[in-house]
Amino acid sequence: MAARLIIAITSQDIGARITTRRRVPGGFRDAVGILVSWENGILKVRKRDGSVVEIPEETLAAAKVVPAAPPRPERM
Repeated sequence: MAARLIIAITSQDIGARITTRRRVPGGFRDAVGILVSWENGILKVRKRDGSVVEIPEETLAAAKVVPAAPPRPERM
């Protein structure tokens, strides 16, 4: 049974934590982070490390809003 790929985000989700799967040469690539903008067909997602990924909306295969990341354990 194959998984269904659904795009379940809109520009109204700016500020929410999302997960995305996009088509790239040779397969797919995932990005999880905060949707910081969606303008002129380009989504910008800020990942946990602070980097921003630009994703052309025509490459999206799946996307959805996800819960906030759990807190990281503190190091001793």
